[in-house]
Amino acid sequence: MKLSMDDEYAALFTVGQVADMLQVRQAFLRRIDAQQVVSPQRSTGGQRRYSRAEIGRIQEVVSMMDRGMSLPAIRRIFELQLELREITRERDELAHRLAAHTACRPATDSEAAPSDQSP
Repeated sequence: MKLSMDDEYAALFTVGQVADMLQVRQAFLRRIDAQQVVSPQRSTGGQRRYSRAEIGRIQEVVSMMDRGMSLPAIRRIFELQLELREITRERDELAHRLAAHTACRPATDSEAAPSDQSP
């Protein structure tokens, strides 16, 4: 039986709990949500609920801000990281399909042996 605590994407933690865990203000968490840097899920009552994955992302935000980055810059970095993951996944899928296609295709005589064309 898998517990929701085992799922790093399960939205379990309130704003207050996350603020206490990370020693940040609740207003900071609301601000990074409003600026779409880290947007947690909402409970049926409309309260923010954070997953462990989102808490890790917030830690990254805090670290980047400590190095002088703005929230719009951090949001753009996260967007680019997502795009890179998607492009990498697509590239890997295409490489796999090409390898499977090449393995299934019989070699022709011209591909099997290089031609000897002397001038």
